[in-house]
Amino acid sequence: MNPILVYCRRDLIRWFRGKWGFLSSMVMPAAWLVFVGLALPIRFTDDYIDFVTPGILAMTTLSASLAGGGLLIMDRMLGFFNKFLALPPPRESILFGKILVITIRGIIQSTVILIFAFLLGARLYSPTQLLGTYFILFVFGALLSAAATTVAIYLDDHDQYAAVNAMISMPLFFTSSAMMPYDQMPDWLSPIAHLNPLSYAIDGIRILQTGVFPLTQIALLSVLCVAVNGLAVYAFRKVKI
Repeated sequence: MNPILVYCRRDLIRWFRGKWGFLSSMVMPAAWLVFVGLALPIRFTDDYIDFVTPGILAMTTLSASLAGGGLLIMDRMLGFFNKFLALPPPRESILFGKILVITIRGIIQSTVILIFAFLLGARLYSPTQLLGTYFILFVFGALLSAAATTVAIYLDDHDQYAAVNAMISMPLFFTSSAMMPYDQMPDWLSPIAHLNPLSYAIDGIRILQTGVFPLTQIALLSVLCVAVNGLAVYAFRKVKI
């Protein structure tokens, strides 16, 4: 664990020093809460801010996780990545260090957005609901972080990664259950939303709000997380200096 924590601490320090990066990452989720959660006229519920908050939390984790792949690209561009690969600790410690720091970043950002949602009038979560929400976001963040870090291995610069990021993030968000329930979706969209991993996280948080444990959603996210992390470990073992 020590090498993993060392890599994690290094990137966290760099992130905290770049204050504008943290602040800019809050703008889009906060704007969605205000302009969609409060301003958009919705007919299927009287408390749309409560309905949309889980979607915004998952979107915050999604954005933080996909942006986290840029950490690896920066290390490659500056020459640190090759040096890390040559060190005695297992290569997997680099991967899990990145996954851990990216997931922590997503949790911190989601906490800020959740507090903002409460200030806007969203229903407060109980301690059990908070713990369940953070667990779902952590598993979902670890899943996406592993995928983003693996993609970053095969890309050469930030421009290519930004293009891939944009190609994935918005389609993934708009084909999920973030904005509307399944029965309000077009017939072609509902099956896609049911298969979207983002919907698993969103639905899990919404089910928690009703006082029911979302076993199916957590199980699906956990299986996907283990599978994607396994693929990421395989990819890291194949990387050449």
